[in-house]
Amino acid sequence: MKRRLALLMLLWAWAQPLPAQVAAHILLQDAPLAGFQYHAGRALWPQLRVGDALTLVREPDNRYDARAVRVDWQGHKLGYVPRRENADVARLMDGGQRLEARIVRLAEGRDPWSRVRFEILVPVQPAQDVSRDRR
Repeated sequence: MKRRLALLMLLWAWAQPLPAQVAAHILLQDAPLAGFQYHAGRALWPQLRVGDALTLVREPDNRYDARAVRVDWQGHKLGYVPRRENADVARLMDGGQRLEARIVRLAEGRDPWSRVRFEILVPVQPAQDVSRDRR
């Protein structure tokens, strides 16, 4: 009896729908961080790690670039998506698309454009199983 109950519980648990979660990401862009030398990058350098999450913040009122996308790390401004590469990112963000970003490379050196490389990802939600919804 206990084995049958355990088996029924296992089957019931297996049949339950999983909560929606990100199944994959589409790489939208891999870029150097623009303006690293002008913001908090130098002070934060010892704390930055490859894989760290970054926050993208649209700045449509930026006086230098209406398509500006700021890149923050834990609430600190590190720099920007390079101007020559920010049009698609700005358009997607303006349309409400959720984007994720993370550090993919850190390098010592004098050239500020080579210090931090990051990628921007579009999260992909798994397709819902329509047959389960019809029960």
